[in-house]
Amino acid sequence: MAPAPATAPTPARRALAALLLGALCLALALAALPAAPAHATPAAADGGPSVRLSEKQAGKGGTLTVTGRGWRAKTLLTLLICGQNMIGGTNTCANGDGRAVTTDAHGAFHQRLPVAEPPKPCPCVVHVATVTGPADAADAAFTVAGHPVAPLPKESAGGRLTVLAAPRLAGSSGLLTWFGAPPQRELTLTVGNVGSAPARNPVFQIGTSHGVFAPEWQDQQWRGTLPAGKKTQVTLPVELAAGAHGDYLVSLRYGGKLLVEQPWGVGRPWGVTLFWVLLCVVIPTAVFRIGMAVVDRVRPRRPGPAARHRHGGTRKARGSVTRGDGESAALPWFTPDTAPSTTTSTERPPSKGSA
Repeated sequence: MAPAPATAPTPARRALAALLLGALCLALALAALPAAPAHATPAAADGGPSVRLSEKQAGKGGTLTVTGRGWRAKTLLTLLICGQNMIGGTNTCANGDGRAVTTDAHGAFHQRLPVAEPPKPCPCVVHVATVTGPADAADAAFTVAGHPVAPLPKESAGGRLTVLAAPRLAGSSGLLTWFGAPPQRELTLTVGNVGSAPARNPVFQIGTSHGVFAPEWQDQQWRGTLPAGKKTQVTLPVELAAGAHGDYLVSLRYGGKLLVEQPWGVGRPWGVTLFWVLLCVVIPTAVFRIGMAVVDRVRPRRPGPAARHRHGGTRKARGSVTRGDGESAALPWFTPDTAPSTTTSTERPPSKGSA
């Protein structure tokens, strides 16, 4: 008996086989992914810079290895062990025992850090921050064995804010600013709440300074709530005095701590200069024209041609000369009675002995 011919697979069977093969590949890929590190910072979940520690706890004199990823390439970083979760800034860190490292071309680094006791009690963190370029930072929890532990100080401001990205001044000057109107900009920056409490409607202080003068601070309230461990973008208005020009410095502080300083070069209001130049030209010209009009009105008038015809017709008086414009004027050294007559004979007398 001849064997039955094999039947070709139907489209439904081919689709089912492709689906099973795709599910198998996805399962293998998920199994190959590494597990999330136990000591990684929360920033790693957001795709930002992350820090991982080789040890959770170590005593003074020991060492631990700090590994980071997601940083900018070829960037200089500082590594510090800080107390009180670095609420008080770098004043709570063991600055003398810190280390510096430069990230590689992929934004990663691997550095050994000696364990030192910070000047403030724990809870402690390993703080990694950029030195050059836009500000960026990440923390990882760490315990210094044998170091005192104390509760964190209460945050009167309702959260601890720090700047996570370089600020920028947005906006441009208009036509009114060219004529002396107050220059205006918007200070935009990304802040993160690294404290343990949410920041509700935080009040920032913006100061502007020119030259060696101290900044003049103004309160600016940002409406909103920033939960602990989150970040957001804050935009605050900045305004200078009318007619301001030159190099200014915009400063921002929160809770008595200076956050950022941003330079601002303000152009000169040339419209005001042009106005004063025109004013200095127009006013003297107008005064001169008014003065000439007054002089022309008060000076005596000369007799016109009709008056001269009534007194002497077209004959010219004796002792007068004719001007180029047809008018006659008496000579100043002759009077009409003593002027020489134009009818006197000019013939020379005959010489003696002539016929």
